[in-house]
Parts: sequence; C-alpha cells; structure tokens
Amino acid sequence: MIRYHASWLVPIDDPPIRDGRVTVDDGRIVARGVGVGDRSPEVGDRSPYNKRRPLPDHDQEIDLGEVAILPGLVNAHTHLELSYLRDQIPPASQFVEWIRRLMAARRARPDPEAPEILDAIDRAIAEAIACGTALVGDVSNTLVTIPRLMQSPLAALVFYELIRFNAPDPDRLVEAAQADIHARGTNDRVRASLSAHAPYSVAPALFRAIKGAVDRDPATPYSVHLAESPEEIEFIERGTGPWRVLLEELGVWDRAWIVPKVSPVQYLDSAGFIDRNLLAVHGVQMKPDDLATLAAHGATLVACPRSNGHTGAGAPPLADFYDAGIHVAVGTDSLASAPDLNLFAELATMRALAPTVMAASLLDSATRQGARALGFGADYGTIAVGKRARLLAVSVPPGTDDVEEYLVGGIGPTELRWIE
Repeated sequence: MIRYHASWLVPIDDPPIRDGRVTVDDGRIVARGVGVGDRSPEVGDRSPYNKRRPLPDHDQEIDLGEVAILPGLVNAHTHLELSYLRDQIPPASQFVEWIRRLMAARRARPDPEAPEILDAIDRAIAEAIACGTALVGDVSNTLVTIPRLMQSPLAALVFYELIRFNAPDPDRLVEAAQADIHARGTNDRVRASLSAHAPYSVAPALFRAIKGAVDRDPATPYSVHLAESPEEIEFIERGTGPWRVLLEELGVWDRAWIVPKVSPVQYLDSAGFIDRNLLAVHGVQMKPDDLATLAAHGATLVACPRSNGHTGAGAPPLADFYDAGIHVAVGTDSLASAPDLNLFAELATMRALAPTVMAASLLDSATRQGARALGFGADYGTIAVGKRARLLAVSVPPGTDDVEEYLVGGIGPTELRWIE
C-alpha cells in the first residue's frame, strides 16, 4: 500500500483538497483525504473517507511536492486509425471540402494494416498516454486499432463505424459488423460497440438496425457525428447542398430517400435513435431545441472544438451546451484534424471559447463525463475508493490558489507524469 501526498488532490467528484493524499493498494484507490501535517481539513474534506489514518510500518508514503493529483483524462472521441494523416490535410473553409480531401488521402493508402498506418497508431497511443489520457473512445472503420490498444496501457471503447447512405440490407451490414468485432476479440479494458457515421451518410433503415443491435444490451454506448456543419443542416432540412452533390458524385444517392425537413437532432430523435447511451459528437450547429432534446434523453454531447475549427465546421456554442444541462464530454478528434492528442490543450481551447463555464465543469467533462458515457465510470473518471489508480501528477506553481483554473489553462506533456 502506498500513500501519495501532494499540494493538491483534484478528485473531480468533490472540490480540490489542499495538502491532499490518496492511498493505493494493488492498483486500486483505497482512501483519499487531507495529507499529514498539523493543519485543519481544507475544502473538499467532507467525504467520509477523508480522514487522517496512519500507515502500517510496512507500507510507504511518497511526497510528490508541488503537484496536483487528478484522475487520468478521457478522450471521448478520436480516430486513431487516421493518425498517419497528421499534418496531411490542410484547414478548410467548408466542411465538405475538408471531407473530400480526407477521402482522397484515405484512398491513396487503401490497406488499413500497412506498416506506416500501424506505426502511426502506436505513436498516437503513446502520445495520448504521454499527454495524460487513460481512456479513449476510438472510432474505427476497420477495427485495426483493437489489437494495438490491447497491447497498450490505454482503456478504450472502440466504435465500429458504419457508413452507407444507400443500404438495401442494413440488418446484414450490422450482423457482419458484429461478426467482425467478435473475430477481433476484446477484453474488459478494450471493448467495442457500433457507431453510425452521420445523418448525411447513413440510411434511415441502417440507423434503425444499429439501434436495434445496441439495444440488446441496455448499457451499450453508441455514437454518431451530429449537427457538425452548416452543410449537414442544409441537407437534412432541404435535401440540397454540397452533401447532396457529393453523394450523387459517389454514386450512392438513394432516390427513395425522403427529406426529413427538420434539424439533424430532430431527425434522429423521431427515428428513436437518441437515448442516454448515445455519444453525439460535435453539435456545432445545434439550436436550443436540439440541446433540450439531448438533455431530456440524458445523451452525452462530445465537444471537439479544435477539430471543428480546422475542418470549417465552425465554433461550438460551448456555454449553451452547459447551460442546457447536457452531459458534456471532450474529444480531440483525429490527428487528421487536430494538432495533437493533448486533452489539456483541448480544455484550454474550451476555456477560451466559453469563459463563463466553470473550470470544474470543464475538468468534469474531460474525466468523469467521458468515463461514464463510455461505460467505464466504475473504474475511471474520479479519484474515488474502489476505482483504478490511473493517476496523474501535474506540476503546479507554488502559491496557486485556483488549481482547477490552472489545469484548464493548457498543460503540456513535460508538466505531468503518471504516478500509477
């Protein structure tokens, strides 16, 4: 058993504890509270296990000094298999323009298990860990990331993403996807589920088939890119615009498709696709009614603001997300559209875009909300008794009074280390 002592303990589910400690035994947290010394309990010392307890002689105490201990971060949305496209796709002023460039780049390397692709995945996993990430929600079209993740310390939920606007046999597509997942194999730390790509690229019947499959286990998370760009809004509301043009060019336009004439959120809600297990990614173009719908269902909205700026999707209305009472998680998206996999950098962008949102809420989004949404809330997301001790120590300048605000100001890999 080891007790770690630091200038700050940031448990997430309680206010920060000055002069805090956390006790770990066999990879699990067994206690947290105020550190040793002649001082009164600080803010956050209201939990029943926040008590000074002497360690047995055979156990160890480590003083980490001027650091904040916090749980490993949760990147709720990324695409690790696209890591080989880092710095390859320039920013775009229009989202569909960026998608065209992405499609062309992927067609140039059709083998998903090419050495350069696998090497890039391994480097991305290492980068995510070095930046303080303990758990990822990884979207994949090939499942090639599953074995790479299983060889790493990362926990993950891999979403097998289905894309088919014209889908004559959606049930067969879903059955084949589930067979692919079974063939790859998973374990308790690296799990898999299904994802629908987006309203403009998935047939209505395929949405229903995916939902039917995930509903067989009422606790299974699933995902969709939703209300990401103005072009998506135009296509779902009017059936026109750049998405219609692209679908026709690709030869996948379905002449029987009926224009929904509502927002993308209303469209999926009317199809019964939205519930508390859904991770709705981006939400850049959501209006108050859309946000209210997600909040009413208990869905999670995953914000990826740096990617949104790169792809031309726009800036997400982050303050509105929180004001609506939605569960908000955080993702970096892929290295094809983000400069790195540093979730602390994503938080700094969110702080700049939403200065009225409390720093504690942003940290909660990057830890507890992501872990809960991905189905790992029992093991990750907070410093709580019984959870895995996947803990970070982040250097904090002496005299820091608001440690939460400091942590959302931008932390680099050189400023943190894993202690467990």
